[in-house]
Amino acid sequence: MSGPMSEPVLRTENLTKRFGGLTAVDNLSISLSGGRINAIIGPNGAGKTTFFNLVTGLFNPTGGRIFFRGTDITGRPPHVISRMGITRTLQVKSVFPDLSVADNLWITRKARGRFLNPLRAAANDRETALRVDQTLEQIGLAALAARPAGTLSYGDVAMLEIGMAVISEPSLLLLDEPTCGMSPAETARAVAKIRDLSRSIDIVIIEHDMDVVFDIADDIIVLAQGAILARGNPSQIAEDERVREAYLGRPEDEDFMEEAQGA
Repeated sequence: MSGPMSEPVLRTENLTKRFGGLTAVDNLSISLSGGRINAIIGPNGAGKTTFFNLVTGLFNPTGGRIFFRGTDITGRPPHVISRMGITRTLQVKSVFPDLSVADNLWITRKARGRFLNPLRAAANDRETALRVDQTLEQIGLAALAARPAGTLSYGDVAMLEIGMAVISEPSLLLLDEPTCGMSPAETARAVAKIRDLSRSIDIVIIEHDMDVVFDIADDIIVLAQGAILARGNPSQIAEDERVREAYLGRPEDEDFMEEAQGA
């Protein structure tokens, strides 16, 4: 994508979320530039998914503010935030297994509108049908349009979920571990599609696969215990001793260090 825009696409001020005595997000102040692929990484329990849940309105913050393109969205309900242009995918893939790939996209498009008429056939809704066809091409599933979603490979299900997120034409897409469980070939295809999407949609990605992170991200934020441990470009993160310590002793630490050194 081109260089960052002057207005941050997403900004938080002292964002905090507590669950009883546990602080999941701790006084987090960040500013994410548009025109970049931003990645958020960190050990399990670092607050990454909680941060997404706060941005999308699933959780209300204990304190602090959230701004989307300069507009305060703190505490707004998920459907309002979605209509403003923020969509996300989930760690646990969530599709309608008995519906076709195309029907999954169609019903998602209509459900995110202001009115869903379940009796109106997709074939009679030209605007939605066109958008479904465009999205199928965009995510590379046009040849599987009629196949039940429950029969897809794991990688294709992940791409369908991305399609269900982008069919409403968001301007900010939050991807929560999109390549988790994929084969190397599926991961490579997903990375290529995410890069392609980033030409028209601002993307923030949570990802544990460091190969993916260092390959795809322009900017990386490392969280630990709900707070920013480090941030920078892939080369800066690869050289940061605090990041090494955060991953120290974790089973994937050796892989992380090898991948980081190659960034």
